[in-house]
Amino acid sequence: MHALFLTFAMLASNTTLFDFTTDADMDRWAVVNDGVMGGLSKGKLEVTAEGHGRFTGTVSLENYGGFTSIRCAVADIATTENSRIQLRIKGDGKNYQFRVKHKARDYQSYITTIPTTGDWETIEFPLNELYPSWRGQKLDMPNFDQSSMNEFTFLIANKRNESFELLIDKVLLLP
Repeated sequence: MHALFLTFAMLASNTTLFDFTTDADMDRWAVVNDGVMGGLSKGKLEVTAEGHGRFTGTVSLENYGGFTSIRCAVADIATTENSRIQLRIKGDGKNYQFRVKHKARDYQSYITTIPTTGDWETIEFPLNELYPSWRGQKLDMPNFDQSSMNEFTFLIANKRNESFELLIDKVLLLP
């Protein structure tokens, strides 16, 4: 019984950053395409009939483009040096970046690349392994070592013209 309580206590402290099956607050999401730099890539986010987020579109390298992304604002959520992110996603075999920011106004994001298989996957990684980057360049700064986060992003930028589809079930912050 003690082990069962311990498991329940650990699960109770997880923080749901977004769950498309239960969270209807789509106003927290924004699509950011490379049009901010003159590019022609197009992405969109919608909720499927099954209750998943569906991030789709095309990436174009024309006009110095090459990316599209979806960002989700969250209230300042406390993190620790041991915090981990858990994603439940279904990709299309392409690589995506997952990014977090300590403060939305920070120029740098902390990122990791997520290869997808085409199947539903649960992917987990420590926040402290996310490295700082700005406009595709790794920065000479420590990996994520902040005490909170307030934004996360899914981004596709594989340096090629391509169509894509990423299904997102939920995003969790684990202690």
